[in-house]
Amino acid sequence: MLDPQTLKHLQGRKVLLAFSGGSDSTALFHLLLDASVSFDIAHVNYRTRESSDAEAAHASVLAQRHGKICHQIIAPPIEHDFEAKARDLRYRFFEQLIAAYGYDTLLTAHHLGDRLEWFLMQLCKGAGVYELLGMRALEEREGYHLMRPLLHVNKTELTEYLRQAGIAWCEDESNRDERFLRNRFRHRFGDRLLETYTPGIQRSFKYLEEDTAFEMPQLHRFEELTLFATLDDARRNGVVIDRLLKARGHLMRQGDRNHLKVHQEWVVGRRFSVSITPRYTYIAPYRRRTMDKAFKEECRTLGIPPLQRGYLFESPDVFRSVVALVSCV
Repeated sequence: MLDPQTLKHLQGRKVLLAFSGGSDSTALFHLLLDASVSFDIAHVNYRTRESSDAEAAHASVLAQRHGKICHQIIAPPIEHDFEAKARDLRYRFFEQLIAAYGYDTLLTAHHLGDRLEWFLMQLCKGAGVYELLGMRALEEREGYHLMRPLLHVNKTELTEYLRQAGIAWCEDESNRDERFLRNRFRHRFGDRLLETYTPGIQRSFKYLEEDTAFEMPQLHRFEELTLFATLDDARRNGVVIDRLLKARGHLMRQGDRNHLKVHQEWVVGRRFSVSITPRYTYIAPYRRRTMDKAFKEECRTLGIPPLQRGYLFESPDVFRSVVALVSCV
């Protein structure tokens, strides 16, 4: 099930596997063992179900049995917007581990069904090809690679692999709860389509990836600030912004994308400032700072947008680099 290109990429890498204990991540755990890939695991215990602590203990025991390190945290309570906030917490945890222990590749066990669910949800919201694809097998993030080596594999293949090998996994009962949008799409549409059309769906995603591959524009990176020449195609400009934020571990929501289609400035996720000017598009950490009048006037004269000025004010070296770039005619 793991294709040769995946295994080639993982050679010599320091790999961290996002592990829930469910059938998908358990199958990937054992497929990596079968292929003699070295890796450790990371598990988040949300304590939302009675079985949560047992699943965390299972992850720890499984890792110890096979000589793997198991990194674990207990998540604080999440009262609203659970799925989005849980994802943000999860990836912050993974990225802290990557920075602390030197992992260079993060693996997740997303499979073909997950990819189809995303596609269908975006299709019903109103999205372009880039947003429809969403998940890709390999993404370059800041400081690491994110790989989803099972995107071409149907979940039924994974559970059959586990059953034939006599491998136990944990069943997350919340996957049956149709209060979650993704579950409704899975049960009512995704599973039924995959029962009949799996080969065609696999080929379609492959062709879509090939058809939407395009080169990124030249990027100017100054510490945590990135600029690129604003593209004439507003939609493609938005795709570049989306990719750059995703590389920093932030998945833009549809509301953010819609706002940037109409307005030229926006604070995304309370963390990143994005400004689109006729000449450059700016992405930087969002900072609120009191600035002196001379600094603000210099920024105004050079066409540096207000949202990025707080970060530039506290980063003089970055500011000088940006001034040198935007001053060129």
